[in-house]
Amino acid sequence: MSNHIEASAAGAQAPVAAAIRAKLEAAFAPETIEIIDESQKHASHAHVATRPGRADQVGETHFKVKVVSKSFSGKSRIDRHRAINAALSQELDAGVHALAIEAKAPGE
Repeated sequence: MSNHIEASAAGAQAPVAAAIRAKLEAAFAPETIEIIDESQKHASHAHVATRPGRADQVGETHFKVKVVSKSFSGKSRIDRHRAINAALSQELDAGVHALAIEAKAPGE
């Protein structure tokens, strides 16, 4: 399995990214998975400064996930995205502001 989780500036594994990875692995048993924290691209946005409990923390608000799994075979793009959003509902409710999804079946 190919794995990638972007670490924080200090080099430690970011907790939200790790939770996203663990939940996607449990839900979809992916052949490959990549979790990319794109929060730095959005650091000046208003939601970063006004988010309750997170205003002093930069990062872990915007992610891109790339997942290749057999469980996506025969499913539409919207069904794949819905399944990923459902698996990550807790993270989305807790402060993940944006989630870009690339979900494919093997061979796509």
